[in-house]
Amino acid sequence: MSNNQINYFNRSTQSMETEFVYGDSAIKFIYDNSFGQILAPVIASKPISQLYGCYQNWSISKSKVPGFVEKFNIDLSIYKEGSVSAEKKENSYKSFNEFFIREFEANERDFVDDENTMPAFCEARYFGHQEINNGIKIPVKGKLLNSKGLLGGSKWSQTFEGGPLLIARLCPVDYHRYHYPLSGETLDRFQIKGRYHSVNPLALKSKPEIFIVNERRASILDTEKFGKLAYIEVGAAMVGKIIQSHDEATPHSKGDEKGYFLFGGSTVILLGEKGKWTPSEDILRNTKDGVETYLHLGEEVALLENQ
Repeated sequence: MSNNQINYFNRSTQSMETEFVYGDSAIKFIYDNSFGQILAPVIASKPISQLYGCYQNWSISKSKVPGFVEKFNIDLSIYKEGSVSAEKKENSYKSFNEFFIREFEANERDFVDDENTMPAFCEARYFGHQEINNGIKIPVKGKLLNSKGLLGGSKWSQTFEGGPLLIARLCPVDYHRYHYPLSGETLDRFQIKGRYHSVNPLALKSKPEIFIVNERRASILDTEKFGKLAYIEVGAAMVGKIIQSHDEATPHSKGDEKGYFLFGGSTVILLGEKGKWTPSEDILRNTKDGVETYLHLGEEVALLENQ
């Protein structure tokens, strides 16, 4: 197996699959090539990512959609069509970004209905740990991967010290809206300034501190049974914007859309209080082997401890 090959476990098919990486040659150049590493700070800057993100909003970008759908074998039948009347769904999106933030058709995804189970908040590839600490490998040792680093040293860092951790990585081919896993209310929200490095595993091997140097937005959620959660949206290379679509001044229900990422690969990180819950067994097992677990939105992602 190539060192640059990304394998993950698909829970639905119960099989190992290989990821077809969008922009893999560019990622390898930036993070593996000495000249690329010199350019990395510029490429990972917010203006460059936002400029590229703006291009994805222009109507000319819609021409990329049919080729993208074909190359990555995306099943558009499970998604709503875009705002343009067209014979084929792939031609109905007015821009690449409208396609990128496409919504599922009604009833295409269900959130598990069990008060002791946390549903997956993204359709993504997950790593999970029972206890966050400096020795966690994601996929290599990241010395600053702790609650203080992830939350930018905020007053909430102590609340989540030593608690469970879930990392949901969204590829460019994935559904890019993220949801609330449980009903509750938002206690606090804040921005953490940073860079826009790729969150692809190929990039993480070269720069394991990405999750604590990238731009992030954190929300502190309060839930009835699972306690407090730190919900962190991580910006990434060429992500134009992180949009909050839910009014955080109002309570939210399980499954409500929280927001979405405009173009680019992205990540959502969830922290919990120590002893409250634990990631699902298959996620923990695969994580120990350095393998992500691909979940559909709404599937079981964690369970209450001491049920």
